[in-house]
Amino acid sequence: MSSLSPYEVFTDVSSDPLVRGFLRHPTGTAQDSLVLTHGAGGNARSSLLVALAEEFAKNGFTVLRCDLPFRQDRTFGPPRPGNAARDREGLRNAVRAMRRIVPGKAFLGGQSYGGRQASMLCAEDPSVADGLLLLSYPLHPPGKPEQLRTQHLPNLRNPVLVVQGTHDPFGSIPEIQSAMKLIPAKMSLLPVDGAGHDLGFKGKSRREELPPRVVEEFRKLLL
Repeated sequence: MSSLSPYEVFTDVSSDPLVRGFLRHPTGTAQDSLVLTHGAGGNARSSLLVALAEEFAKNGFTVLRCDLPFRQDRTFGPPRPGNAARDREGLRNAVRAMRRIVPGKAFLGGQSYGGRQASMLCAEDPSVADGLLLLSYPLHPPGKPEQLRTQHLPNLRNPVLVVQGTHDPFGSIPEIQSAMKLIPAKMSLLPVDGAGHDLGFKGKSRREELPPRVVEEFRKLLL
């Protein structure tokens, strides 16, 4: 049985968009905080986000798994083109909420679409977070490597850890390595051998070794 405090449902209605998700407290005194969000087809209950939240909490982080505003509005389906700016504001509000709870550094991370919006938000305003965790960055649509989503990367000033599967159709390891050269900030890439866009967390499938590796690399890069 885990020694961690049970998660709590978290809602902050003091801002628009409001913040909604699940808060995981660490075993001891929280030093820093991490906001994690999901991809276009998921939500804050994603098994990958749950596993990462548990592992980061074991290492002293207070972690918020939050639903993006588009998912708060609709329980299923991908975001619409007009959702992106509001989703970014939702992430800004989530980090602000965590800064009110935890006095240390505040980090921001997300899978796929959520990670892309997190990186775009920090490119617009580096003061939002102290660093980024990008899980399965959607560098381009599958089968369309010419449609790169890199325009904002040269404006990133936050340290970045990218976790990418070697079989991810949204961006191969060589493609990610090339794109990350556009980032002027400190960054690192953690390849996940044999994993696709889900990083090995699909259905009942779990890569139990991955969360500790992510936390280790994250701490080396960002703390």
